[in-house]
Amino acid sequence: MLFALAAAALGGACACATASEPGAPFPRAQLESFATRVARRDGLDRKAVLEVLLQARAQPRIIDDMSRPAERELEWWQYRRIFLGGERVSAGVGFWQQHRDALERVSVEEGVPPQYIVAILGAESYYGRITGAYRVLDALATLAFDYPPRARFFGRELEQFLVLARREKLDALTVKGSYAGAMGPLQFMPSAYLRYGVDADGAGTSDLFSDWDDIFASIARYLHDCGWQPGGPVVADVRIDPGATFQIDPDNLSLDETIDGLNAQGVQVQSDAPGNTPVVLLLAQQQDGPIYRVGFNNFYALTRYNRSALYAMAVDELARAIALQLTPAGPAPAPTAPPTAQSTGNADRLARSAQ
Repeated sequence: MLFALAAAALGGACACATASEPGAPFPRAQLESFATRVARRDGLDRKAVLEVLLQARAQPRIIDDMSRPAERELEWWQYRRIFLGGERVSAGVGFWQQHRDALERVSVEEGVPPQYIVAILGAESYYGRITGAYRVLDALATLAFDYPPRARFFGRELEQFLVLARREKLDALTVKGSYAGAMGPLQFMPSAYLRYGVDADGAGTSDLFSDWDDIFASIARYLHDCGWQPGGPVVADVRIDPGATFQIDPDNLSLDETIDGLNAQGVQVQSDAPGNTPVVLLLAQQQDGPIYRVGFNNFYALTRYNRSALYAMAVDELARAIALQLTPAGPAPAPTAPPTAQSTGNADRLARSAQ
């Protein structure tokens, strides 16, 4: 049985003030209390839940990684250089060619262009090559029990992991993923897997580890449900007038401006969208100074996948670069299978290893 952590409240008692030693089990009393709550809420067998939790082992390195995400450490020009490298673009073109039929079918059904599905996979797991080396059970338990700042969230994800394991008949002791507990080529957290996982081929389960049809459909469903507007813009450039009076919050992701409102502040949006269109002003820091852009509703949808403006800008640029290079060709190469749940790698820190 496999367990996933999504959103069940842990309570303050479950967040230890001091991280456990590497490879150490978690206090039995803590696990018993958690197992009791999970069994009661989700209809799971308490004994089975506890047996799985007792196999969890602390991974303090995860807390170190959690404390310094690339989105906070890197400027846009550094972040972009990683995700927009020529190899990642060309690999995305080849991947699209391999899976053209499935991608176009999903695009028609959900209204999400194929290049954005491909770009998300390129950013999250290098098209399924790097899906994480940690046992998901260890990652979620470490963050739920030894990381007080987000213990409540990861406690819920751990609970959802357990529910997911039962529903999809996964082995909770062997499934691997990122340091945050994200799984598969699309790097879904357990709660997202449960909510957005699609059984596209009618196999009876949504296999987000090794079934590309299910993977593509699940990414598209996620973006669709987060408000993706078919045919809508994602990002536009702006021109800053001399004496412009605008202010910007680099951490803001809300569509709290309009095109007309920015134009009145000296920020001329290079788009033919109506003046009352909601947008967010974006900072794209270059080596020689800042440049600015605006993000539209579809940009906001991308930030629901990963709540970072840098991430969404990278996905958008990668998608456009892949689409630009894709040219009609002869027979596409045979589709490749994604890694299994035992794949190793570290999808979260793609932004730390230049490709």
